[in-house]
Amino acid sequence: MKKIADSIIIGIILLGLCSCTSVKSTDPINSNQVISQADSQAPKIIKIGASSSTVTVLKLLAQAYQSQNKTVKIEFISNSQSEGAIAALKNDIIDIAGSSHQLKPEEDNGKVQYRELAKDLLLVATNNNIKGVTNLSTKQLKAIYKGDITNWRELGGANADIVVLDRPEDESAKKLLRKYYLGEEKTTTKAVILSKEGELIETLQSTPNSIGTFSLASSLINQLPVNHLSLNGVVPKAENFASGQYQMVRQIGIIWEKAPSAPTQGFIDFIFSKEGKKLLQNNGFAPAK
Repeated sequence: MKKIADSIIIGIILLGLCSCTSVKSTDPINSNQVISQADSQAPKIIKIGASSSTVTVLKLLAQAYQSQNKTVKIEFISNSQSEGAIAALKNDIIDIAGSSHQLKPEEDNGKVQYRELAKDLLLVATNNNIKGVTNLSTKQLKAIYKGDITNWRELGGANADIVVLDRPEDESAKKLLRKYYLGEEKTTTKAVILSKEGELIETLQSTPNSIGTFSLASSLINQLPVNHLSLNGVVPKAENFASGQYQMVRQIGIIWEKAPSAPTQGFIDFIFSKEGKKLLQNNGFAPAK
């Protein structure tokens, strides 16, 4: 009986040891497998900082890229001027900066690079309540911004005061408006100055009798209910820019680190691919050559 009891006790001990060994050997492996699977399934995040004039094109490209790459998530940091986006890039806060100007010598720390993405045509538009005004000459546009023409009736429209919506002098839209049409004439003190392009677009849509300048592509992509004005008889469209008739365009580019992460490089490759260029063309931009 003693031998039988001893055999039973030894069997129980061996069974316990086998069970413990099994738990110890398999649990860590299963845990590692779970962690590995979680890492592989976690979205790769790309952070973008864009000026108000470049955010539209970058969001357009980001949406198209994410629809094809479900493991990538593109986040946009709050919009600022190009200088702010570039500073954020150099401080490793973002992965890509959108800029409406080329990289300046004082902005280049030797670790980042710039490439032009597209030409963005600028549009002079009015609130959709304006009737009878479809074209403005340089002289007329200059007089509106200067404050010499203050009523739409003077231009063939209704008897209503003109509301000028403007951008700060250091913004690309205002610089180009001056370069091609306004010259150095002072802007009327009655103009409403809006710091971001998105604010100007919203205000133009909600303010009767208003006029302002912003991206043609933004208007086309969002199907904005505003009136597009011809300037000196030339319609603002990509074909007229290509032929040299329409010149008020701004340069849009991106800046990124010379040694980007694999997800960031993947998105950059898409931006400059044939598919990316076609997407730009279909939405009113003139892709960079």
